[in-house]
Amino acid sequence: MIRSPNHTVEAAVADGVCTVTLSRPQSLNAIDGDMATALHAVTEAAAADRAVRCVLIRGAGDHFMAGGDIAAFRARLAEIPGSEDRRAHFEAFVHRVHPTIRALRAMPKPAVAAVHGAVAGFGMSLMSACDLAVASETAFFTLAYCHIGVSPDGSSTYTLPRIVGLKRSFEMAYLGERFGAEEARAMGLVNRVVPDSGFDETVDGLARCLAAGPTRAYANAKALLNASGGRSLDEQLDAEAAAFADCAAGGDFAEGIAAFLDKRTPSFTGR
Repeated sequence: MIRSPNHTVEAAVADGVCTVTLSRPQSLNAIDGDMATALHAVTEAAAADRAVRCVLIRGAGDHFMAGGDIAAFRARLAEIPGSEDRRAHFEAFVHRVHPTIRALRAMPKPAVAAVHGAVAGFGMSLMSACDLAVASETAFFTLAYCHIGVSPDGSSTYTLPRIVGLKRSFEMAYLGERFGAEEARAMGLVNRVVPDSGFDETVDGLARCLAAGPTRAYANAKALLNASGGRSLDEQLDAEAAAFADCAAGGDFAEGIAAFLDKRTPSFTGR
């Protein structure tokens, strides 16, 4: 069983899916220190648990995540008058939220973001760090950091240029404009946009489908895609050969071949 160390994040495992729910709805699920700690603990535990074959991140209430907890930031500023002390405090805070991003990118299984309502600041960073994203039709997005006079964190300056391109990333960072779900899909930020009425059913179905899939093949595909930007073509081809062979050594490859030839649905174990 995967347990959250505090009430700001909830975790539940069923049918191979670990559903991670951001649970500060009264604060639009804005991230604070407690949530940073809980989110990291839960994602690390899900990554290590072989019974978990897909991680689904969603928000409680009306929103996914509205970014950092501005009220908490204001309180810290009042408590810490010196600029160097402020620098140290907020650098330490950002280092508390970043391990979750590393865990999502490294975990050998799919990570899916189900976003609705506000997807702002670190909420956009968190969504972009997941492998797939599904948005409700009324979701809205903004990088937002510029509105409080700070630069982005959560890997958005790494992921966004790779997803939407450099010029559009500058636009998001400099202007912080709000845009809707269909525009997010057109830019490649989300994979699917679904009606609000069918949102939960759609994301749950996708997560269960991934959890029933060839987890070992997903893990190798994820590793290959993550590393592709820093490799030459020859290096990537060699890595693909090794990954393919690793899959072929497992049981899911034999099951997939047999199911294809028998004209039936494969029953993958993730091995």
